[in-house]
Amino acid sequence: MIFSKFDQEKSQLSRDQIALLHRMVDRVQRSLELTEILSTAAAEIRAFLAVDRVKVYRFDVDASGEVVAESILDDRLPTLLGLRFPADDIPPYARELFVKAKMRTIVNVAEQTILFSPLEAMPSTRTLTVEEVQQQPLVDLLQRPVDPCHVEYLTAMGVQASLVVPILRQERLWGLFVVHHSQPRLMTETELQVVQLIADHIAVAIAQAELHIQAQEKARRELLVNQVNSLLHAEVALNFQAILEEIVSIFNGSGGRLCLFVNDPAQPTQLYTCGQSVTRLDRSENSPIEVQPIWQSSLKASPNAAPGCNLWTFTDLYGEAPVLLQNFNFQSTLVRGLMVWSLRYRQQFLGYLSIFRDEVEREIQWAGEFDPDQRQLRPRQSFKEWRELKKGQLNPWSHTEIELAQTLRHHCSMAIQQYQLFQRVQILNANLEQQVQERTAQLEKTLSQAIAQSQQLSQFAERRKSLSMVVSAIRASLDLNTIFQTTATEVRHLLNADRVGVFQFYPESNFDDGEFIAEDVLPDYDSVLAVKIHDHCFGEQYAAHYQSGRIQAVNNIHSAGLSPCHIEVLAQFQIKANLVVPLLKGKDLWGLLCIHQCDMHRDWEPADIEFATQIAIQLGVAIQQAELLYQTQQQARQLSHTLRDLQQTQTSLIQNEKMSGLGQLVAGVAHEINNPVNFIYGNLNHATEYTHDLLALLKLYQQHYPNPTPAICDKIQEIDLDFLITDLPSMLGSMKVGADRIRQIVLSLRNFSRLDHAAMKQVDIHEGIDSTLMILQHRLKARGDFPGIEVVKNYGKLPLVECFAGQLNQVFMNVLCNAIDALEEKTKKAIAAQKQHLTKPVPAPSCEVQAPTIHILTEAPKPGLIKIRFRDNGPGISETVQAKIFDPFFTTKAIGHGTGLGLSISYQIVVDKHHGIFRCISQPGKGTEFLIELPTMLRVR
Repeated sequence: MIFSKFDQEKSQLSRDQIALLHRMVDRVQRSLELTEILSTAAAEIRAFLAVDRVKVYRFDVDASGEVVAESILDDRLPTLLGLRFPADDIPPYARELFVKAKMRTIVNVAEQTILFSPLEAMPSTRTLTVEEVQQQPLVDLLQRPVDPCHVEYLTAMGVQASLVVPILRQERLWGLFVVHHSQPRLMTETELQVVQLIADHIAVAIAQAELHIQAQEKARRELLVNQVNSLLHAEVALNFQAILEEIVSIFNGSGGRLCLFVNDPAQPTQLYTCGQSVTRLDRSENSPIEVQPIWQSSLKASPNAAPGCNLWTFTDLYGEAPVLLQNFNFQSTLVRGLMVWSLRYRQQFLGYLSIFRDEVEREIQWAGEFDPDQRQLRPRQSFKEWRELKKGQLNPWSHTEIELAQTLRHHCSMAIQQYQLFQRVQILNANLEQQVQERTAQLEKTLSQAIAQSQQLSQFAERRKSLSMVVSAIRASLDLNTIFQTTATEVRHLLNADRVGVFQFYPESNFDDGEFIAEDVLPDYDSVLAVKIHDHCFGEQYAAHYQSGRIQAVNNIHSAGLSPCHIEVLAQFQIKANLVVPLLKGKDLWGLLCIHQCDMHRDWEPADIEFATQIAIQLGVAIQQAELLYQTQQQARQLSHTLRDLQQTQTSLIQNEKMSGLGQLVAGVAHEINNPVNFIYGNLNHATEYTHDLLALLKLYQQHYPNPTPAICDKIQEIDLDFLITDLPSMLGSMKVGADRIRQIVLSLRNFSRLDHAAMKQVDIHEGIDSTLMILQHRLKARGDFPGIEVVKNYGKLPLVECFAGQLNQVFMNVLCNAIDALEEKTKKAIAAQKQHLTKPVPAPSCEVQAPTIHILTEAPKPGLIKIRFRDNGPGISETVQAKIFDPFFTTKAIGHGTGLGLSISYQIVVDKHHGIFRCISQPGKGTEFLIELPTMLRVR
């Protein structure tokens, strides 16, 4: 294969070649994605050279390599993308040619020649043998016969012509730019020059990509450090278990141990573990491996310590760790890797933090199966993909992980030392009054140390000052709306943001729907308060991450790799950058604390993220407290309702007991009176007959003996015989009337008490009303200035009603007594006003007293239902009083004149016991009506 003289003498590239270079330079400048750049370069070169395949081959640390980019024309050659090639495929002397002489190789399989083209032209153009190639200096090589093994290798791949250009990165062979063609093909110097320029630009792109990866790795390390710092600088006591689990998760460990040494001998060593495999390492519960001399001496003697002897890394415990360290129970686990931190702050040793890694399985996709022992004797015949599974492989610690470990080790040591110091200060303060005399000398001795420590604490307090202001505002109220609004206002001012809002997810929406329930926003931007938001992308892609504690800090929503649907939701609220922190209620995702920047993009500082994280933690506590308060209030309301029911039940039982006792008393009195009254009433007829007979006999004596003796005449005059004869029959008649009246009263008392009937029975309602009126007769009649109360009964035709008669009589008694009380009060006021006006000389308005009247109406409007109305012309009842009239213990009467239980018990009797209706209908000045509706057949519920 030779160069054409025309191309050798040509000093400038063609227009197509220049356009190709411009496209590649533009792609390198516009993108940091190395894979995209390499794939584009391969496609452009393949189209430019019109060859069958162009690939980019990258070397690994062990000299093996992988095809990382490829472009093939119409499947003329099999794809090699993603396949790995062993180190023996490119011998060391060939790699040395690529690096030291910057050689480019061009192979013509048909002519079995290989041309070495250095970046600078070589003086010799002669053909060299294989033996001469091995002996000739690099600068003299130009063209020689190709190695037969190489020819066989390319033939097996289906390649007849190849071009290999090295890709160098800082004098290191990064990879190869390879051109393959299935037919013999000449390669011009101009084409080689273009390929070399493309390779040079790829080297620039690799440098840019590595810088970008380093920047991303640095940002990732800072984010991980902030996550751990959020746990290390918690407001409450440090959660060492959570800190250990977070650190183990960051380093992809299978387990971890945190052993803290305490200077106080009275307190035991603190040990925290995570992962099942590391909990069985201790030989006894009271002797962690970290406190055993073997562990400490093994670490000190190990050559794997990082500078400063504060960190040790072992990729293979059985190949790198000291023998003493292998004595522990690692054999029973899958642990192969170990990283140990020595937690030390200044001169104080705090303990050890250990991270364990299990052995792993790796699957490698090779370009054809090969035998390393026979590699140089015979090339493999096929490059078909061959998967190799390697078990029990090591998982080494990277340089980046070691740097991150050093940073986190320093932060952890400082935070643990400050926490232990804070704990000791708290203990000193708690026991200060009791130990002041005993520790005066010690305080004088440690004064200088306390001053230095207080300076550290003051710096720490200064960083927490702004956070404490917001926390105080949160804890000043238990009302979530107040807490959220106060927090939004304070956070927006402190972070100088455009909008801060609290977003709550709708329950059962699977995190797809929700709304902002509190916000503080600048006037120039739209409010999102109470706007219902639907974002199915969040529920599908982000919810799980936020529930596990993810914090999203987006400097620019259009360059953060967000899904299009999520960007659409953010854009409708003018958001250009945002900081989103999850609000957790326990372990459940409740909502989000959203901090929006709407005027421009914003780079969120770690301090901003830490501050927002602490605020979200406090809001989570407030949400749990508010829920607990709500549950407590609900329980209090239930208890209050239960207490009210118990009071009503107690009142009802007391009143029922009173009425039962009263009924028994009334029944007993009625029974005792009934016997003598019946005796008197029964003998009055005989006494009347005997009196008539005696008076007739006396009159007969007067007719036959008209002239009595003087003694008889004196006696007749003394007893006034004529008056006695006239008055005695009248007196007997009055006695009979009185006996009739007593019998009616006794009958009314028996009807009212109903003790001689069953508890529930069909009764005549009119009989119960009349019995109640009979008992209240003494209050209805006129006395003194009181004109008496007229009772107007308008009874309809009622069927017998199945009821508790005694309790219904109690209702009638309560309603009528209240009506009588109201009428008496109104009448007294009217009479007093009338007397006052009569004493004045000037005529006054009419103060005529209206006759007190009670109307009792009964009717049966439809089958199975009766209505009873008690209507009076009293002063009436206001709406405010009507709303409380059936409440227990409510009364408008003076102290000592009412208990407030009558109408409440009556309501329970009518509504609860008899399933009826009891209503009060009244207007001030227009009297009052009590309506009772009862079913004729009582069905107990």
